[in-house]
Amino acid sequence: MADVMVMKELEDKASHLGIDLSTIDLDSIHLPPGNDCGIISDDEDVLREENSGSFDTGFGNIIVVDNLPVVPKEKFEKLEGVVRKIYSQIGVIKDGGLWMPVDPATGKSLGYCFIEYNTPQEAELAKEKTHGYKLDRSHIFAVSMFDDFDRFMNVPDEWAPPPIKEYTPGENLQQWLTDAKGRDQFVMRAASDTEVFWNDARHLKPDPVYKRAYWTESFVQWSPLGTYLATVHRQGAAVWGGATTFNRLMRYAHPQVKLIDFSPGEKYLVTYSSHEPSNPRDANRVVINIFDVRTGKVMRDFKGSADDFAVGGTGGVTGVSWPVFKWSGGRDDKYFARMGKNVLSVYDTESFSLVDKKSIKVENIMDFSWSPTDPIISLFVPETGGGNQPARVSLVQIPSKEELRQKNLFSVSDCKMYWQSNGDYLAVNVDRYTKTKKSTYTGFELFRIKERDIPIEVLELENKNDKIIAFAWEPKGHRFAVIHGDMPKPDISIYSMRTAQNTGRVSKLTTLKGKQANALFWSPAGRFIVLAGLKGMNGLLEFYNVDDLETMANTEHFYATDVEWDPTGRYVATAVTHHDMENGFNIWSFNGKHLYRILKDSLYQFLWRPRPASFLTAEKEEEIAKNLKRYSKKYEAEDQDVSLLLSEQEQEKRRILKEDWEKWVNQWKQLYEEEKAKRQELRDGEASDEEEEYEAKDIEVEEVVDVSKEILHFEYGQE
Repeated sequence: MADVMVMKELEDKASHLGIDLSTIDLDSIHLPPGNDCGIISDDEDVLREENSGSFDTGFGNIIVVDNLPVVPKEKFEKLEGVVRKIYSQIGVIKDGGLWMPVDPATGKSLGYCFIEYNTPQEAELAKEKTHGYKLDRSHIFAVSMFDDFDRFMNVPDEWAPPPIKEYTPGENLQQWLTDAKGRDQFVMRAASDTEVFWNDARHLKPDPVYKRAYWTESFVQWSPLGTYLATVHRQGAAVWGGATTFNRLMRYAHPQVKLIDFSPGEKYLVTYSSHEPSNPRDANRVVINIFDVRTGKVMRDFKGSADDFAVGGTGGVTGVSWPVFKWSGGRDDKYFARMGKNVLSVYDTESFSLVDKKSIKVENIMDFSWSPTDPIISLFVPETGGGNQPARVSLVQIPSKEELRQKNLFSVSDCKMYWQSNGDYLAVNVDRYTKTKKSTYTGFELFRIKERDIPIEVLELENKNDKIIAFAWEPKGHRFAVIHGDMPKPDISIYSMRTAQNTGRVSKLTTLKGKQANALFWSPAGRFIVLAGLKGMNGLLEFYNVDDLETMANTEHFYATDVEWDPTGRYVATAVTHHDMENGFNIWSFNGKHLYRILKDSLYQFLWRPRPASFLTAEKEEEIAKNLKRYSKKYEAEDQDVSLLLSEQEQEKRRILKEDWEKWVNQWKQLYEEEKAKRQELRDGEASDEEEEYEAKDIEVEEVVDVSKEILHFEYGQE
């Protein structure tokens, strides 16, 4: 995916410059020695690290197998055949790629050999699978990468304490949260540039913070709490931080990394790469590393074929769904889990090993998800045995692995699970077959997680045959919205898990009929929701107040592909990305007022910088809400100053426009006077330019229209 994004940028740039890429051999392009052509590398220290011996020497596809039997020359062929048979099962050995050195004095082998594979990934897999392999009772293989020998040889004979570096305080990575104007930041990636801005909505424009060309080779990604901005490169990933400087804080070596994912508390970074095997019949080689974000240390790695990480209870799906690992809720990053064939593997981050040293056996498990706040897993198992064994949704407590609740489901076609952000509720969207099995209908199973015995309520739509297009919980709230029905004008229903009349039952608040929408976007603060018709629906937007059940604004952003609320719920960004035209973004107020628009060719990403949860207690927030007028006086004065400034700027703009207009009029008046004599001449001496002073005269004009010659014949003598 990352490679496709990079190539897309290259094609867009070439198209802009009028260059036909099909006529260019990209592999033949090299920068002149000592000249970076203005392309600044993010890895300027790579050369120094290579010289220090900490990077590969170019022999990454070679392994050294030690503890082989020492044999005479007549047994060479047999031993070589045994070794080749073992190691050719793992990857393709190059021609002449197996070499066993010989002791020239005795003519016997030296007890080790070198094996060269086609790719470094095959060599790493061979080391992983055969290190410690028991050939016989006396010979246990010790396998090393050839590149490791340089590091081994550089180890000094005597230990010396490492030099103590003087402590230098770094930049406060939360400094951006103390912005005096209370603004939020966003990152925008367009063409080869990546830029960070303040959203200065008061002045109706973005305020530049930091800009860098070729900052990433594929995409950028904020960490969940907004502390870091991650970039992706051929050598691995990197994180950057700060309010304005964005210094590089750490690098994570992972060649050909394609995807990354942070744990919710930002303690760990998961990186993923997939490598094509030499043998086309083999599955892709997958490497997943889990790094400590602060230290850069690899805490655990997972390697195997793509089939080993396939999603689905039967193992029949060969694609890898990202993220492979899902993290437990909260900010402690205590557990992470992944699904395998008939198992759910849960790991803890204290030892990075399986909880209780074994996976949870779940026959035919198809999907799972964590509660956003508690160590509770919801998992879905489909029907088996031709429908004799019902499908089920289960809630499992970790680390005890106790099943808290289970609901059996019959005639299930599909199932999706949606957690509310506080972990108070779980909505299970169930598609069921009708009795004839020719069609399906939809309903919801609603789990009240925090209530005693976890009661479950069934919700069916008025029209059970309606297709569910989108579902979204209100953040930190008790309401949810559903788009259902047939396109292009489905209905949107809004429900509440508790009302003043029914505290323990779900109830419908309203249904909005015939809305051109296919996506729902709740404000992070709740209460407001944007009903959006994205991509094929031409960017129609409706800003809706759920408290008052009324529409605040109807508008559109033509071709819009993305909608994102800022983390405070004050502003909404709509963007057109990866499109042939109209690329750019709009900023709106929470109630749908358009604030400003930025057009940007080749826009690929727009991402708000996330904010960590507030440190204020619920009581303190309630007190601020009650005394908002007292707190808001300062900001109202600032808003008034900004309004005056904007008013002065608008007046200045109008004054300049008026001056330009008057200048243009005066130029035409001058030209008018200069041409007065010529006009008088054209009017046969008539001096006045006023049309009403003209005297109308009738003038007869004789004009020969045509001349023709005709010969007439007369006969004389006839009467």
